[in-house]
Amino acid sequence: MAAKLPESLFGSEPTSSMNVRASPSTSGANNTHGGVHPSRQYYLEQLIVALRNDHTREEALHLLYKSCGAHEDYLALLLWHSFETIYILLKEIIEVYRLISTPELTESVSMRVCNALALLKCVATHPDTRMQFIKARIPLYIYPLLNNTNKESSHERLRLISLGVIGALVKSGDTEVITFLIENQIIDHCIHCMEVGSVLSKTVATYVVHKILMQDEGLKYCCTFAHRFYALGHALAKMVETLPEEPSEQQLQLLKHIISCYQRLSQSPRACDGLKFCLPTRLRDATAINLLCVDQTTIRLLEQLLYNVSIGHQSTTKPFGKSLMHLLKG
Repeated sequence: MAAKLPESLFGSEPTSSMNVRASPSTSGANNTHGGVHPSRQYYLEQLIVALRNDHTREEALHLLYKSCGAHEDYLALLLWHSFETIYILLKEIIEVYRLISTPELTESVSMRVCNALALLKCVATHPDTRMQFIKARIPLYIYPLLNNTNKESSHERLRLISLGVIGALVKSGDTEVITFLIENQIIDHCIHCMEVGSVLSKTVATYVVHKILMQDEGLKYCCTFAHRFYALGHALAKMVETLPEEPSEQQLQLLKHIISCYQRLSQSPRACDGLKFCLPTRLRDATAINLLCVDQTTIRLLEQLLYNVSIGHQSTTKPFGKSLMHLLKG
């Protein structure tokens, strides 16, 4: 059981009435801190202090996580600039490495690490801390959690929230962020999650890949070498092939991201030639259109994809070798 935070230090959590518009006497401070009421600021700051105590850390992590939604901007800056906080969060993550390949990763341990990851996601989301987050190379500490092959719920939870941190980084489309992730093989880690993760993990991983492909450097990275294109194409095709005839809403969302990835790949002459051999049959016939009948945006992407593949690209770029095409077709 987690130790209870001493009431004399933290008091009770501020009520919703404390989040109302500030009075004139405090509005300046609130504007400085993103409209956060001083009592809430104090509450969050004391939770940060509690992270430094082994006995109060677990509950402090949980309470800070609960505060992410309402005070994400203020909390991101507080987490990044407060003494030792990022070190403590990374320590929580590093300590779970040894449990990844064992059955000892319990639900409670998984939840505790997920709370730490959620706080890092908060920092990754904020525009004033995102690049510092990248320059400190913090995403690399998350990679081992993405490489996990265990599919049990405690492991899957870690995989999903870890992908969420990467998703928060790529959401802005910042070129420097994308370049860092490409240089550190994030595509390979996402492909692994596409292969072993739940529908939600597959969806977030595919979203990350699509955001990277939308950058010219990302598209070039995936299409310059045949083995990279093959690995990504195989993962995308396998996800399409395993979708049920009547997919759930989550599976339809995954399909939309898959089509977006294929459509972007089709804009590369080399990849477009490869897609003639490896584009799943379910995307070529009426199956996908019937599933997406209410989503005109994705249908237009699918139509553009099929058009690009049908006409091919007139290019002097050397196409992928026949041996690879044989593998893709299989």
